[in-house]
Amino acid sequence: MIDFDEELKKFQPSREVEEAEEVIYNHDLTDMTDILQEMLKEARRG
Repeated sequence: MIDFDEELKKFQPSREVEEAEEVIYNHDLTDMTDILQEMLKEARRG
């Protein structure tokens, strides 16, 4: 049977996951809100 407490003590997160988190959190990505705001600005100008 698996001893979950013992397994958790041995757990080490993947470096790839940590790198992905850094990339995601450190980049200013365009999202739907940004796109909609830009569309509204253009509509008001035109």
